[in-house]
Amino acid sequence: MNATTVSTEGGPLHARFDGPIVMIGFGSIGKGTLPLIERHIAFDRSKFVVIAPDDSDRRLLDERQIRFIHRALTKENYRDILTPLLTTGPGRGMVVNLSVDTSSVDLMEFGKDLDTFYIDTVVEPWPGLYTNRNRSISERSNYALRESVLDLRRRRPGGVTAVSCCGANPGMVSWMVKQALVDIAGELKLDFVEPQTREDWGRLMQRTGVKGIHIAERDTQRARDPKPRGKFVNTWSVEGFLSEGLQPSELGWGTHEKTLPPGAARHSFGCGAAIYLTRPGASTRVRSWTPTARAQHGFMITHNESISIADHELAGAQWKPQQTWHILSEDDIVDGIDELGVLLYGHAKNAYWYGSQLSIEETRRLAPYQNATGLQVTSAVLAGMVWMLENPERGIVEVDEMDFRRCLDLQRPYLGPVIGCYTDWTPLVDRSELFPETLDTSDPWQFSNVLVN
Repeated sequence: MNATTVSTEGGPLHARFDGPIVMIGFGSIGKGTLPLIERHIAFDRSKFVVIAPDDSDRRLLDERQIRFIHRALTKENYRDILTPLLTTGPGRGMVVNLSVDTSSVDLMEFGKDLDTFYIDTVVEPWPGLYTNRNRSISERSNYALRESVLDLRRRRPGGVTAVSCCGANPGMVSWMVKQALVDIAGELKLDFVEPQTREDWGRLMQRTGVKGIHIAERDTQRARDPKPRGKFVNTWSVEGFLSEGLQPSELGWGTHEKTLPPGAARHSFGCGAAIYLTRPGASTRVRSWTPTARAQHGFMITHNESISIADHELAGAQWKPQQTWHILSEDDIVDGIDELGVLLYGHAKNAYWYGSQLSIEETRRLAPYQNATGLQVTSAVLAGMVWMLENPERGIVEVDEMDFRRCLDLQRPYLGPVIGCYTDWTPLVDRSELFPETLDTSDPWQFSNVLVN
């Protein structure tokens, strides 16, 4: 069938794209993104191709008469495989990269060579970086990966739009930070115009008195069957989670903080907006807050947004992963929500959480082939694709540079309740009651008070 496919059910049509589309990866996020594209973007089904090394969900593509190529992209073969798929016309092609172990920077540059749209959910390297003992901790960080994208943008500015890190976190949470900041400024009755530039957003953040931001999440989705011994179970990409857990803990670092925490170091290159700890994120815990869980200890797993927002969140035996793993599908889960948002703190109202409280029950009603965690990611991919087609000549962009209102409007139908709430909690609440601690009581929001020792 060569005619452009137009959805007749499930939601409004947001965009039309007649060129070839190549989706790289068809794991939990790929198979969840596909039905959203079918609902909201008119495309030529005969020019839609999925490439993945795992064919376990191929039947979903066969049922839709979508071509599937059962191969892994490598540094040696990606140009040969992708070039004929993306140059069939008419006009530009599009790469939707939802994979692991494929270099985002190489694929972005390749897209520029072919004048092809590009979008991903994370900056990925080719395999091996995260466990390469010959590379420094700084070189294995998300900070370094982000700098590689920014370096490509400096070398090849402008041109066809390529969107970097457009999932839930990173991605959606950057849009939520801006909405939360506008909410706080309104609550404080500041006289302000909604910022349009990076510098103006920074000034408004300063005027409101915000000292810092947590990407604060609590996932309570509960599996129907108990986890077997020796199997790692997760609600999203296990490979992605393992990679992040083995990278160093990273955090944006600004003038509010008084001293570097123990084991912290600065990078010797790049924008200087972040630091890292000389230990993996999967062994670093911090204090935070979400509306349902209230005060909680969470893992400080590295993410791109902890750096991009500052500049403009497993361990097995000896850090060896279990031999088998499983991503919980919508059918595996009994109940629960993924409460994902941003906590802006230190201002005159103390702290404000803004985010999504998407349940598995609502997810089942909204879209197939995914749990609540997945839908928060896939709906952001959809929003990013639509924005990209509406803004086709923006070059390489980070989600922080996109129209946050437009993107959240596109995504909100899939987020469940989206709420904002203030809290009087600080990291000093209920501290030093049973055991002595060294606390900075003059400033509750110092990172030394947030870090769990």
